[in-house]
Amino acid sequence: MEVFAEFLDGIGNPEHRARTEEVLSWVSHTYPDLEPVVKWNQPMFTDHGTYIIGFSVAKRHMSVAPERAGMERFTEQIEQSGYEYTKELIRLPWNKEVDFSLLGKMIDFNIMDKANCSTFWR
Repeated sequence: MEVFAEFLDGIGNPEHRARTEEVLSWVSHTYPDLEPVVKWNQPMFTDHGTYIIGFSVAKRHMSVAPERAGMERFTEQIEQSGYEYTKELIRLPWNKEVDFSLLGKMIDFNIMDKANCSTFWR
């Protein structure tokens, strides 16, 4: 998690910082083979040099970006979770629990779907 220290230090709200650290730690521990990196001032995880999932923070939520293919694959489950979303990201409100099961499914999908991908983005 040292790679994310500067990013986390930049989150002014202690509760938001703790939630972000919780999510990033969960990904790191659940998927130890993924590489944690910061690109474009956003924490993300890669696999063999290809993007798997990224995160960002805003005043009212944390955003999760699994790329459009991941969003399309899990739209129904995202809707059932009650999260707001766009074509590219999910908004996790600070005052709502994180659906780690859904997060894990998106990561698993991207790892499998991009196993032979040789570029950063799809």
